[in-house]
Amino acid sequence: DTCDAQGSVCVLRKQDVLAEVFHSAAEDYSSWLLPAIEECLKKAALNFAQVELYAVATGPGSFTGVRMGLTTVKALAEVFGRGIAAVSRLEAVAHLAQGSAEWIAAVIDAQRGQVFGGLFHREAAGALVAAGAERICAPTEFVAEVASLAPLGGVTWVSPDAGMLRGELSWVARESAGETLQETTGGLAAVVGRIGHEKALEGKLTDAYALEAQYVRRSGAELFWKSGPRSASHGR
Repeated sequence: DTCDAQGSVCVLRKQDVLAEVFHSAAEDYSSWLLPAIEECLKKAALNFAQVELYAVATGPGSFTGVRMGLTTVKALAEVFGRGIAAVSRLEAVAHLAQGSAEWIAAVIDAQRGQVFGGLFHREAAGALVAAGAERICAPTEFVAEVASLAPLGGVTWVSPDAGMLRGELSWVARESAGETLQETTGGLAAVVGRIGHEKALEGKLTDAYALEAQYVRRSGAELFWKSGPRSASHGR
């Protein structure tokens, strides 16, 4: 997971963590990622050829971070002829929710006063299924979206950036109905790997050619290209 500054790399055998390395926000992913992968493999007493599957967080998050993670995984998968499990970062956050609530709302700070949000429904077998598309919007808008899809009092909220919701009047109403806001800490690579393993068992893999990022928000360059220099210069 290289979607934001709290990235990490992990090696697992099935669902068990063998080694994990966490990113220091002071170092660029361009210089950190490959040495971190090598360090992780060394700790697990493995080499690149022994890795059978790559799992990667495809976003949403930092454009630069997401691209770096996907480009690296594409190259490794191509060289070693391995499959790739593409994992939504919001789904990974949702898997960290504690308890047995039927609905889970995952929220990540998207900067500019907005959040990335995804709502997931817990199936009978425990699998999480996305309820609608992941979106980027103001925190209040996402709370309203959840309210239109899930019953009051029936949602567990989980986020590495819980402060984005606390204090919002719309969230306070959900909290008054007994819903909880759980704050996550640490890297997501282990969760991404576990989800990737499940995807592999279900045959839901992709390859280097088809792997795509889930940016949710268009990049500044794309917005500039769409609107043209004149309109872009008069934007916010």
